[in-house]
Amino acid sequence: MNIAVLSKGPGNYSTKRLVEVALSRGHNVQVINYAKCYVTLEKRRPIVHYKEHEIKNIDAIIPRISSSLTKYGSSIVRQFEMQNVFTTTSSIAIVRSRDKLRSLQILSKAGIDIPKTVFARETADFEGVLEQVGGAPVVIKIARGTHGNGVVLAETKKAALAVMQAFYVEGVSFLVQEYIGESAGVDIRAFVVNGKVVASMLRQSLDDDFRSNLHQGGNGIPIKLTEEERRVALRAAKAMGLTICGVDMMRSQRGPLVLEVNCSPGFFIEKVTGRDVSSSIIDYIEQNAKAGRKKDKVGA
Repeated sequence: MNIAVLSKGPGNYSTKRLVEVALSRGHNVQVINYAKCYVTLEKRRPIVHYKEHEIKNIDAIIPRISSSLTKYGSSIVRQFEMQNVFTTTSSIAIVRSRDKLRSLQILSKAGIDIPKTVFARETADFEGVLEQVGGAPVVIKIARGTHGNGVVLAETKKAALAVMQAFYVEGVSFLVQEYIGESAGVDIRAFVVNGKVVASMLRQSLDDDFRSNLHQGGNGIPIKLTEEERRVALRAAKAMGLTICGVDMMRSQRGPLVLEVNCSPGFFIEKVTGRDVSSSIIDYIEQNAKAGRKKDKVGA
């Protein structure tokens, strides 16, 4: 097959592994910097251009869209979808997974346990917001952010009110979430491919940072999920309409809580666990690309 990896970083580990495995299976592979693509539209003729050439005869794409280019990258993915090219992640799934509020709304509707959350923008009822999540300490997040950026732990009521006041003045939408003390600085990443958890690790901060994200200096340890954690991860992936994703969870006294479902998870988990995630993704393409794109059923 002719496979295109949509990536801005041809030298990064995730992209290199996908190319390596696809080539070893006898496929033709090219890495396309989607940020340098442009599209043309006319009646029944959607075209993607790259390096002055029209991209043709692609059987499948693997989107590796960065959060900073979600809108543009998903538009390029959508153009391939209009050509009926198989994609491992749909354009609509990319967009909704990058919207923190939208993701939580979908997970909540699907009956998946999440930290209690309040979404606000210009409300002055800061004390009411705090009461809704059980009071300080609380976690406050910008509605759109990634890699742990735009996330603040407000340990006191005074600090929480100050942060919300600052967002209020700046006109920034934000999320206020209950603080899960028993899981501070620790979370779980479950890597899901085609309805199976193919790798899982525990991520832990190396200092007093309450965030465990590896981009914030966290450390990864291979773990075996409980059956409940596995079920929750698969339900979360299905709810978001993502066949390939990283499901981030916290262990709480009331069971696993889903924090986020990442549509473009990094492959560092391969180094931590020794599991061949890349081969699972190429397997998925080989088994499904010829059948064409599937209709998105999330409806949100």
